[in-house]
Amino acid sequence: MDLDALRFANFKLLDEAVEDWDLIVRSLKELAEDADKGLHQAATKANWAGENHKVTKAFIYKTSGEIQDAHTQAKSIHAILSDTAAELRSSQTKLKTAIDNGLKKNLTVMDTGNGTFTVTMNIHPDRAAEGYTPPSHSQSDVTALCKEVTDILTAATESDNSASKVLSSLAKQTAYGFSDRTYKDRDAAAAALKEAEELAAIAKKKPTDLTTADIDRLNKSLVQYSDDPLFAERFTTSLGPKGLMDFWTGLHDSNQTGRLLYEREDKLDDLQRNLGMTLAEATQSQSADMASWKGRMVAMGDDFVGSGRQYMGFQVMGNLLRTGDYDDDFLKSYGTALMRTERERSGNGDQSELAWAHVGDGPWLNHLGEESGRDPLSGYLKALSNSPDAATDFFHQEFVSKEDSPFEKEGEDGKKSNVALSNFDYIFGERWPEESTDNKEIVGARNNLGLALEAAITGHPAGELPVASEAPPHTADQARLMERMVTSIAEKPELLTNHQVMGDSLGQITSEYLPDINRAVANDSDGDVDALFPVAGTAADLKHADVAALMVSVGQNPEGYAAIEVANKAYMANLMDYHLNPDTPPEYSKNLVQTVTNIAEGSGQISGMLSVGQQEAIVGPAHQKAEDFKNSVDVWKGVTSGVIGTGIGVGTSFAATPAVGAVAGGAAGTISGAIVEMFFQQFEPTDLEEAGPKSAAAWEEGLFKNSAYTEKAAELAAQAHHRTDLQDMGIDETARTASQQGFRNGGTDVLFMAPHLKTEIE
Repeated sequence: MDLDALRFANFKLLDEAVEDWDLIVRSLKELAEDADKGLHQAATKANWAGENHKVTKAFIYKTSGEIQDAHTQAKSIHAILSDTAAELRSSQTKLKTAIDNGLKKNLTVMDTGNGTFTVTMNIHPDRAAEGYTPPSHSQSDVTALCKEVTDILTAATESDNSASKVLSSLAKQTAYGFSDRTYKDRDAAAAALKEAEELAAIAKKKPTDLTTADIDRLNKSLVQYSDDPLFAERFTTSLGPKGLMDFWTGLHDSNQTGRLLYEREDKLDDLQRNLGMTLAEATQSQSADMASWKGRMVAMGDDFVGSGRQYMGFQVMGNLLRTGDYDDDFLKSYGTALMRTERERSGNGDQSELAWAHVGDGPWLNHLGEESGRDPLSGYLKALSNSPDAATDFFHQEFVSKEDSPFEKEGEDGKKSNVALSNFDYIFGERWPEESTDNKEIVGARNNLGLALEAAITGHPAGELPVASEAPPHTADQARLMERMVTSIAEKPELLTNHQVMGDSLGQITSEYLPDINRAVANDSDGDVDALFPVAGTAADLKHADVAALMVSVGQNPEGYAAIEVANKAYMANLMDYHLNPDTPPEYSKNLVQTVTNIAEGSGQISGMLSVGQQEAIVGPAHQKAEDFKNSVDVWKGVTSGVIGTGIGVGTSFAATPAVGAVAGGAAGTISGAIVEMFFQQFEPTDLEEAGPKSAAAWEEGLFKNSAYTEKAAELAAQAHHRTDLQDMGIDETARTASQQGFRNGGTDVLFMAPHLKTEIE
């Protein structure tokens, strides 16, 4: 910055900009508050169905969110401009003071252009006016003044340049819309960019030059800034795809890093986690540099990388995908390229175990879990678990066409023929190169598959419970994927029963499709029952026999059993409240006794099938303990505390009008809360290790307990809506009887529809 530019700067325009942005911030704050109350909250309470619920509601939520982000970005811009204006004005004041102080010592500062200046004697004693003696100064005074002015100009230049860099970077983060990151001042944003560039320089070092201090600094800063979009984008683009590959492979090359690998081995899991989180945040940026990075990273997937060329790019990046929320479009492009390479290296899937075999004796690149990291699909599936839309899209993509497929299937005519497979068909039904250590199967990859399916089929990140009032309805693609999963398990139950690590995810999936499942077991040919079990989005078309196989298979897993049974109790209570509420149109039947009967019977039928699965887990090959089931149910007790009726896995699946009845709160929250709490208090599975008579006793106990929950739900719903007529008719007894019949029907379903899944007890 030129000396005169700062000395004579007029900050009027900058001050006006700061004032304008202050006004924008205040206006957007009011608009954001109005959007939250007038749009978001109003949409949540609205009684919508059909396309309005599927499309309009989601659009309103997105619009409200964009206004919130606009307010956030405006706050950051105002803070940066205000901070910069204050710093420049402070620098100007310091410069004028320094010049004035110099004059007191007969020194003048003059601008010589291009950021340079001179300090000279102001009045030479020989040319001073008669009778005037100029102030004296020493060389040290000249040197000190030069340094002071230089420091002031350097600080002002840094303020100006960094503000420009920060504002430019902030604007480039989103091609459309606004950034949701808040920066309190220019210094905070500038520090993030500076640290990103310095860390990228460390990661670009030769492996032989890396130190323990480098690893410690990387870990510390990456965890501190991993969710900072400016930092993440600058670090990632500065390092580049090749730099990333070289860093992660080089770090694991003990021939180059020596004792470093040994001395920081216990920190590599943190480094992998933090690096993945940072990369994921970076992919959310829409800057041109980041778009280029994504394209180059995908293109490098099938290249052999690193000094030893022992790994392909997909294998290296696959381990860094295990943490963080990656951009959907990046994951879609990456997944398409990954599966193309898989086809090429496995003979269209015929020899999947060879696709990603080690080249040489390379080290393990994964430190999160027990997997070596050689199979990139495992890490990619973990990334999909955080990105529902990308996960749904990926599983629907075709893996191999009928013409190229080595896979056969028997048709209705009894003849086998080649079949096309989607990514779901291939990965879930045909592929898994097993990995083991010390004769112990490593299950991390299978677990990641379950998590990815949970995201793909439910529409929310795996492990997150949907908030009933805001959860989007199931899409056609999600419902079709649910159908494929249920059919696959019915055809080959061992896909789940032999890999119970997926049971918790598949249980959560199932719990969110209870209306679809109830429709299937009702066996209603004319579709009238659809109004009894309303669905907001696209319903999954399931077969009764397939549902029976699903329930017995998932029911063998304690976590899967608990997810479905807790949701089943809450869903049953929600339905009782929904249909007995006088404000609900009688879309199914004006005969509320028949309505309650059918609800109770359907709920009991699901519990009956689950109960068979639970017993099978204990007396069958799985050898689960009864205590495991109780512990899993207890976990749900902690999860559902205070949120019964608003998000325990039934929100997305319940009702065409999620804001009605239990989902909206009020009486319904009391009803579902009471029933689920009753279930928690009374749940005590019988230890069936001695089998025989105890199995019958457990079945009978389950039957009576389940009917008690249903009886209570009907009673509470009738009381809540002042239906004395129903109470006088003994609606609770009707519900109890129907529930018991449904429970027995569930056992019969398994006996005749899935007999191959039941262990005979002698």
